[in-house]
Amino acid sequence: MSLQDTGRGHHLVEDSPVRWRLEPRGSMRVPGVVFASQQLLPDVHDDQSLEQVANVATLPGITGASYAMPDVHWGYGFPIGGVAATDVDAGGVVSPGGVGFDISCGVRLLAAPLDEDELSGRLPALMDLLAATIPRGMGRGGVWRVTAVQLDRILTEGAVYPVSEGYGEPGDLQRCEDAGQLLGADPAQVGDRARRRGLGQVGSLGSGNHFLEVQVVDEIFDAETAAAFGLHPGQVCVMIHCGSRGLGHQICSDHVRVMREAMPRHGITVPDAQLACAPVDSPEGRGYLGALAAAANFARVNRQLLTEATRDAFERETGHRELRLVYDVSHNLAKLETHDVDGRRARLCVHRKGATRAFPPGAADLPEDLRTVGQPVLLPGSMGTASYVMAGVAPGEAFASTAHGAGRKMSRHEAKRRGQGGANLRDELGASGVEVRAGSLRDLPEEAPYAYKDVEEVVRVCELAGLSRRVARMRPIGVVKG
Repeated sequence: MSLQDTGRGHHLVEDSPVRWRLEPRGSMRVPGVVFASQQLLPDVHDDQSLEQVANVATLPGITGASYAMPDVHWGYGFPIGGVAATDVDAGGVVSPGGVGFDISCGVRLLAAPLDEDELSGRLPALMDLLAATIPRGMGRGGVWRVTAVQLDRILTEGAVYPVSEGYGEPGDLQRCEDAGQLLGADPAQVGDRARRRGLGQVGSLGSGNHFLEVQVVDEIFDAETAAAFGLHPGQVCVMIHCGSRGLGHQICSDHVRVMREAMPRHGITVPDAQLACAPVDSPEGRGYLGALAAAANFARVNRQLLTEATRDAFERETGHRELRLVYDVSHNLAKLETHDVDGRRARLCVHRKGATRAFPPGAADLPEDLRTVGQPVLLPGSMGTASYVMAGVAPGEAFASTAHGAGRKMSRHEAKRRGQGGANLRDELGASGVEVRAGSLRDLPEEAPYAYKDVEEVVRVCELAGLSRRVARMRPIGVVKG
């Protein structure tokens, strides 16, 4: 069957119960492919993400399809949950809108050496300590006060730098995407305003949907893979979700402006100014990728320092400091990767915006101890609902990508309008067994569970569509919000 889905006359064709197709129309160069069930399809009256899928399909050099993950929703230029790869050697472009403002926003999971019953009676005090220890909220404040020279090392070396200074351990790098350092960073492409914003935010959680959550491994679906990841039932874990803060936001703004000015020189037109782009192999494209890598390194340092602050809090309250990194993966990046395209190996610029890399078993980029089981995928739910640890599967749909979380189903404004107030929401979550420490009770309803899609359905569709597979389910018991 087909469904009318956008204001431009596109039709969404059902290929399977979890895969839908937008046939090329107008200036689209490739089809759109949406991985979703009927329940997860965006409301075309309130959400323009399907229109955005079609717009992305017009980008020069795009190959395969313009993809949307099960958690797709409206974003800046690209939909959040969008994946698109452009062929670098065929004039393929890079677009800051395909990454977003919070460059290298991502998730890391820490596994503690204790089980839930060992936290009995200690959880409220632990959450109080974490809330006092973790810098959060809008504006300045961070774990590490750095100089301009140190900031350059952060932008260039990523998590390698703080670990070398004693803020972590070698295993933290082994279990981090790109071993904690995205090569190719060019700090010269990071403007003065971005630097100023970053200087005061090194090691900070931020606000909005960012969080630090204490969780319990609630269910194991694949014992062998869970063991390889270092997870067992009842285990206490900590999930950290944050990114490059104001530095990444400013880099995106600066380079969107540069690309808008450059597009006429490259003969590029796009249906939406938010899709400003430039060829990967142009000065503007290389400049943005250099700045993006620097922001990604900032984000890895951010999560590394928050990891150390979390270890400090656990040690003070429980006596245990050995929180081991399960994995750290970004979900807002554009990366140069090699993939099979029409029987040939092609050099692609893969945009993942609100989408997570999910390399299958055997991928050379994976740590040796994970190569037989596939890449860990961290898929957080909404505040108060379950999160999932998943794994990449072969062959790896959508250039080995999968969903990054539950995905919003209503705006922050609408969530707050429908909410019952922050204090009531905090108390309601507390009654359900989740200790909440919020920097702003007024803004807490923006992140209420009802504002998000059903994470169980998102995970189900990921499995049925061949994007990733379940390994473990994580139940929240405490959350720190900005």
